[in-house]
Amino acid sequence: MKNVKYLIAFIGIISIFIFGCTKVNEEQFIKVQKRIGVEYNYEDFKEITESEQVQKVKDIIKDINWRNAQVDMVRPADYRFVFQFKNPDIDAKAVTYELWISPNKDKVELVKDTEGKYTQLDTDKSAELFEILTGEKLSDLK
Repeated sequence: MKNVKYLIAFIGIISIFIFGCTKVNEEQFIKVQKRIGVEYNYEDFKEITESEQVQKVKDIIKDINWRNAQVDMVRPADYRFVFQFKNPDIDAKAVTYELWISPNKDKVELVKDTEGKYTQLDTDKSAELFEILTGEKLSDLK
């Protein structure tokens, strides 16, 4: 009987420790902006709040093999997006991702604005990312 009490107390202490040290997963959303005109003018286009879609974009971004590059594109980015926390009290450094649609309209190119990193996604990842961010199919663009 005495051992059962110690076992319950031990499990309770371990549980408190585990739950106390677990990082709270704050919910995020993605704010997408679309370029209007030919200049660097952007307007709010869409907010992605569904956690599954936000996680898919995070996974795509996480798996990218970024290259250090100072890119000088011929036109401003077609879209920009940034991850933001739903809780305004969380102070986190926002990273803006700029997205260009390739001339063949089959791939997207990304630049991590603050870090000078560049990549071009393969056709499958491009299509998936573009559809989540815009709600349109990359293959439907003319």
